Formats: sequence, structure tokens, C-alpha cells
Amino acid sequence: MNTFDTIKTYILSSITQLFGLKSEQIKNIEISVSTNKEELFGDISCNASMTLAKELKKNPREIAKNIKTKLEENKEYFSLIEIAGPGFINITLTPEIWIKISNELYTKKEEFFALDKGIKRKKYLIEFVSANPTGPLHLGTGRGGIIGDVLANVLKLLGHQATKEFYINDTGNQIKNLAISLKVRCQQELGEDIQIPENGYKGSYLIDIAKECIKDHGKDVISKPNSFFETYAKDRLLEKIKNTLNDYGVKFDSWFSEKSLFEDGSVNKVIEILKEKEFVYEKDGALWFKSSHFGDDKDRVIKKKDGEFTYIASDIAYHKNKFDRNFEILVDILGQDHHGYVNRLKATLEALEFDADALQVILYQLVSVKLGDELVKMSKRAGTFTTLEKIIKTVGKDVARFFYLNRKSDTHLDFDLATALKKTDENPAHYIQYAYVRTNSLLKRANEEGLNFSLKNFKNISKAEIKVLKKIISLKQSLITIASTYQVHLIAYYTVELAKIFHNYYMNNRIIDPTDLETSKSRLVLVQLVQNMLAMCLDLLRLSKPEKM
Repeated sequence: MNTFDTIKTYILSSITQLFGLKSEQIKNIEISVSTNKEELFGDISCNASMTLAKELKKNPREIAKNIKTKLEENKEYFSLIEIAGPGFINITLTPEIWIKISNELYTKKEEFFALDKGIKRKKYLIEFVSANPTGPLHLGTGRGGIIGDVLANVLKLLGHQATKEFYINDTGNQIKNLAISLKVRCQQELGEDIQIPENGYKGSYLIDIAKECIKDHGKDVISKPNSFFETYAKDRLLEKIKNTLNDYGVKFDSWFSEKSLFEDGSVNKVIEILKEKEFVYEKDGALWFKSSHFGDDKDRVIKKKDGEFTYIASDIAYHKNKFDRNFEILVDILGQDHHGYVNRLKATLEALEFDADALQVILYQLVSVKLGDELVKMSKRAGTFTTLEKIIKTVGKDVARFFYLNRKSDTHLDFDLATALKKTDENPAHYIQYAYVRTNSLLKRANEEGLNFSLKNFKNISKAEIKVLKKIISLKQSLITIASTYQVHLIAYYTVELAKIFHNYYMNNRIIDPTDLETSKSRLVLVQLVQNMLAMCLDLLRLSKPEKM
């Protein structure tokens, strides 16, 4: 446990002892101890007096006075304790404590932000993107991609296990239609007057694949069965998807084939289990799942009367497989159009006697791209959509990732190309990278001038330095919040705020001053801490760390 967390724990335990509270009461009352942004309110604020008022049946300010008296006994941690408003307790830490915290930040780095040893680590499976391999990734998948990737990074930094998985939808009607579409494109390339069926895929990307197919297998390729075209098209498009994701900085730990669930009998096995539990029944020649038994508005077909399975059948088997692999928390990242599907899927988990709450679903809203004042329309079948690949090539990987993340997932995102293409401070991705470059420049200059510094030089800390330090240590609470709410945009917001605070510090404080080398060395220690933090945040976002801009 780092010193700052130790102090927070000390404050809570002092309050517990003072009022004879049990740990369960503390949890239920939700007492918070957090860093203050404003210097006026000290370094730490505690809301205990307000949250305890009802429990203790006392006036909040009276409770605050008692807490203040208790905490003032500790001269090592606290230099000033004040009561504000209805009973907020504002606490100022001693300079010595800030130096100690700075030492830990300097030496522990990422370990400073990991969960305390007593907190259980969990095993997460994060499934995201999982696009049908029927065309290039459209721009909307970029949002799900960055959410899943950054969430996994945050969980790992805290100390959890996080596996990133892509579920390949490589069976069903969409693959059959893809095969037919590719065959028609091959026939067209060979001079036949034939049109793609109405439910086929008309994008130009299949023309390129058809040319490759003919080159690889000759003109007689059109005599091959549809199963050949299914495999050929799927493999080529999956390869393109993997290349795009690689360019986007997203690498999956595993790729799971939906088709494999049918080949190994998993789908039939799970249906038999549900039959034994009497949650599946036959009606009108089809098989139905009793989802209404678990709160759904009606029962759902899992196998049609023509023998074709619906997509929920393989999803049941897939999620059972996730639990069978001993994952404790399943995170599915889906587009908002899957909203009605969540409860249905949870119902199947309940029927299989799994913990339905272990399935956490992040639903992200749609993405639009602005070209001037017009929005680009998307349609995979018509071939008139903007791809993720085009976005990456237009603005670059770093900017694309940041812009996709820099909004709450449950709000609509307009991808503003005009701002994304700017190389100025108006572009937040460049703004934070420039802060990192600025730290690089300062540290390089110090090295060139032989200005060696170490932790022992960090002393006489000013309010300006404490403001930067408070922002640095507040990252841990942001990470914990992300792990519990999955609001990964918070890391983007945090990084911009850290960059802003550092830029302001730089503008108002001369970092390297030949006339005051001791102050210069102290400030360079802070610069090094900021660089370490910016590097960590850029790694979480998986953005590059340029040496110069």
C-alpha cells in the first residue's frame, strides 16, 4: 500500500474508532476520502460528517469537529484540518508526506497504482469488435475496439488478469450470402453478365478478392462449390480485419470461431442441457427457449423448423464456454442496437445456473463522421460506408484511438475530421503528446548541461508542485472507477487534465534556471515524475510517445 492510500485508510479507521462503527456500516454509509483540485480546500476532502449525520443522529458540523480533533493528533500526516460549509473536512498534508509520496511515485512507478495486496484479483474475458468477416471493419467498430483494448490495459495495470477475445461469426446466412456474392464477382470478372443478389454484399472490396481468387485458382474457379467461396472470402476478409486492427494498435489474445461450436457439438450439448432443465420446448416444429421464465417479454426461438439455428443458440454455447474456461467476469462490448439482447442472454446464463451478474455488457452508441457539415451514410451491403481503415489512414492511429475514446460510450460520437487533422493544441491527442515531448526536451537539456538531479533534490515543495502531485496520485482512483464502471473515457479525460496542469506549471515556473541550480534540480524531479505518468497514460491509451514534434 502506498503512503497516500495508507493515509486514506488511517482517516477511515480513525472515524470508525471514534464513533464505534463497524466496517459494514462504513461501506453502507459510503464515506469518501479524495484529493482536492483546488488549493483553497486543502489536499484531501472527507464527507464523513454529512454521511454519518443520519446514522449518528447528530449535527454534521458537530461530527466534523470531533473528527477534526481526532485527526489533529497525527502531526506526521496532517499540517492543517479545517471544516467548511455544512461539515466538509478539508485536510492539508505535511510537506514531508508529499516528499515521501513523491519518492514512492519515483521508485514504484506503475506499482504505485496497483490494487492493494489484500484485494482479490479477478480473471476477465473481454470480448469486443467481433465483426462478421463479411467486409472491412466499418468506422463504428473503432469505438468498440478502443473501449475493449483500453479497458484490458487498465485492468492489467491494477493487477487483474484480462484476456482480449474476438468472436468470429463465421457461420449462418451472412457467410452463405458472402460466398454467393464472391462467386458472382468472379463470374463478372470472367465476363459473365450477372448481378449480385439483393441480399448479397455489393462492396467493391469483393472485386479485389475475386481478382485474387481467379489469380490463385484460375478461370475454372467458378465451378467450385459454395463452401470453397465461403472459406476463401472469410479467410481473406478476416486477414484484412486483423491487418486493420493491427494498424489500429489492437491485438487480441485469442480468436474464437463460432463455427467451432457447431463442429464440436457444443451447441447441441447446451440445448440438451436446457431440455433436461425443461427450459427448451418444441412448438410448431421449432425449438423455443423459455426466456419469459426469466423476465423476457416472450420466449425465443433457438432452432427454426427448417433446422437452422438462430444466433442465440451459438451465443448460449459460447458464453458457457467462457465460464468453462474459468473466467470470472465476462465483459461483452456491443453496439447500442444489441440493447434488447442483453437480458435475453442473461436469462440463458441463469437457466444454466451461472451467475448472470458475472456478464457485464458495455453498449456503445453509434459513430458518425463529419465531412464539412454533412454526415457520411454507412451501408456494408451497398458498399457506401466509411471504413475504420480509411479513418486510420486519414488521421493516423494515435488520433483515431484518442478521438474514439474521448466521449462516454453511451453518448453519440461525431468523429470531427476537421479537428482530428489539426496539428495544434485544439487536437487533444497532440496536446498530451506535446506535454510528453516537453518533458523530454527539458530532461535532455538538463543532461546536456550536466545538471544531474535525484530524489534528494526534491525539497521545498511549493503549492504549484503539490497541485501537479495531487493530479498524479488521483489516477489510481480513476483507474478503480474505470474497473467498476467501465467508463474508459475517464483515462482520456485524465491525461488531458494532467497535460494541462503540467503546461500551466511550465509556463509559470522556470524549470532550468542557471542562477538557482537547487530549485532547478527540484523542479526537474517533478518533470521526471510527470514524464513517467504521461508515459504510463500514453501506454494505457496505446498512443505513441514521440521524442519531438
